[in-house]
Amino acid sequence: MTLEDVLEEAELKMMKSVEVVKNEFASIRTGKASPALVDNVMVDYYGTKTRLRDLAGISAPGVRLLVIQPWDPGALEAVEKAVLSANIGLNPINDGKIIRIPIPEMSEERRRDMVRVIKNISEEGRVSIRNVRRDANHELESLYKSGTLPEDEKFRALKEVQEKTNEYITEIDTLLKEKEEELLRI
Repeated sequence: MTLEDVLEEAELKMMKSVEVVKNEFASIRTGKASPALVDNVMVDYYGTKTRLRDLAGISAPGVRLLVIQPWDPGALEAVEKAVLSANIGLNPINDGKIIRIPIPEMSEERRRDMVRVIKNISEEGRVSIRNVRRDANHELESLYKSGTLPEDEKFRALKEVQEKTNEYITEIDTLLKEKEEELLRI
């Protein structure tokens, strides 16, 4: 593995950690209807676990309403059951053709709980980025010990890895701040 490979791989992994945090944040309910709330709900579709977004069209025609229209009308009950059992605090209404999900206003206590959840998610993201940094630093040290990387290059690369680490952790902190403000806004 070369120096460039180590740096490139570390940055890619850090980007993926930030993407995971973004995706997790999208599935956190803020009191507004968003298809991301139910996108990844797993439906038992004829014995196969399938993501809801692969089975149905999901839309948010209003601020407080989600509409799910399965492509196979026979899947309505399975979709309804999956949304209920997903423990996301939503109660679907099945009218025989589509499923409507009214999004209730969140209580202050529920908002505070959600803030704790997003803080945990962001901390997991930061830990993931630090683990990438640790692995990259270990790889750089190995390259140095094997004689393929001069000492001055090793220190430059270690500094670059730390700068990338700081950059991506700052990005997660920014995402956390925005999501926290969104959750606490009434």
